[in-house]
Amino acid sequence: MIKPRRLKPGSTIAIISPSNGLPFLFPDNYELGLKMLQEVLEFEVIDMPTARMSPDELYQNPKKRAEDINHCFEDDSIDGMITSIGGYESVRILPYLNIDSILKHPKMIMGTSDPTTFLTYFNYLGLVTFYGPTVMAGFAQTNHLPDEYIKHLKSIFFGDQYSYQYQPYPKWTNGYKDWSIKETLGECTPFTKNVNGWTFLQGNSIFEGQLWGGCIEVLEFLKSTQYWPDPTFWQDKVLFFETSEEKPLPHQVGYMLRNYGIQGIFEQINGIIFGRAKDYTLEEKEELNGTILRIIREEFGVKDIPIIVDMDFGHTDPKLILPLGCKVQLNPKNKDIILMENPFETID
Repeated sequence: MIKPRRLKPGSTIAIISPSNGLPFLFPDNYELGLKMLQEVLEFEVIDMPTARMSPDELYQNPKKRAEDINHCFEDDSIDGMITSIGGYESVRILPYLNIDSILKHPKMIMGTSDPTTFLTYFNYLGLVTFYGPTVMAGFAQTNHLPDEYIKHLKSIFFGDQYSYQYQPYPKWTNGYKDWSIKETLGECTPFTKNVNGWTFLQGNSIFEGQLWGGCIEVLEFLKSTQYWPDPTFWQDKVLFFETSEEKPLPHQVGYMLRNYGIQGIFEQINGIIFGRAKDYTLEEKEELNGTILRIIREEFGVKDIPIIVDMDFGHTDPKLILPLGCKVQLNPKNKDIILMENPFETID
């Protein structure tokens, strides 16, 4: 794997909007996210030209969005990229990305949801990428999230003690208060105590593998295209999936999972992790868990690999950062998920 150069306080982070123009519509929330990056992590932050572009103009210019990413990788003064927010059609920027230059100048690039398109594509080509919080959904809320969140961010971005054991956050929320109301800016909707942490639905033995995944609905955009991994890619991977705010029904998630089975992917991988499903009721979560087991275990006969649900990543908060391409260890006996290697190049 090609790893990006390590970050440190003072690193320059460029903000990109490859998916949606919400910074234009909700500038106060966007500015709050930038402030948190500067004050909490001590990053230098710069806007790329499309970062604050209106939704209509952004939609009309997929090439400009890609050019921002290309420039960030080529500019030696920029150390990494974080997306402003998710969206719905970043798949349109993929033809305009300068892959040769990107792979020659590896840097940290992070997002959640719609950025799954280029995060998984870059990783398929060999670059470690990062699935984690965005400026407006994750960083803007920093002061209203558990203290463990900041500790986690600093451990991933700046730490050099690996292996790193992921820990469930003590509480979680499904969303945020209205971004158009300044008085409650950065606040979240009510929290739920994370009493049980994540759950191993299946597995008795320790497995290890390289992380790969993202928003399960967005991954559907890539299947049968040149940006989808070839059949040899999946060996020893640990897949991770999460559902979006559009809240696909459990049986719809099942349709998507069944496709992985019919591609022969389940029999090659070493584990599957599901993020906490946003806005699901307890009954819907139970139905989803049953669907997952029925398809993977019963329909495709994969009964040994660990299957984990309700990990803290995706569309609930606070979010853990998952580096695509890095090895994790899944230990069902201890309910451990351990990142086995530093996602950054350790040579200064």
